[in-house]
Amino acid sequence: MSDLKDLPKEEGEFVVSKYISNPFLISGHKFDLRVYVLITSVDPLKIYVFNEGLVRFASEPYSKDFIKAGKFSHLTNYSINKKSENFVQNKTAQ
Repeated sequence: MSDLKDLPKEEGEFVVSKYISNPFLISGHKFDLRVYVLITSVDPLKIYVFNEGLVRFASEPYSKDFIKAGKFSHLTNYSINKKSENFVQNKTAQ
């Protein structure tokens, strides 16, 4: 949806987020990073960062026109992008 007035009227819980209209890109593609962190103490602060993380890319180049570009250029979810003919799977990460 593009306007909050389009939100369903029935009661319930919803998650609403604002879309980043000018995202960082790598080689023209949207991406997301996952860094795994463990906080074992707040006072004193003790944080451990796992050596390995995860980077996911959209399988098609980004376009500001969400409707014409489609989900493969705007979403980085594996479950979505694996259906794109441009999807490339890292064979070593299986």
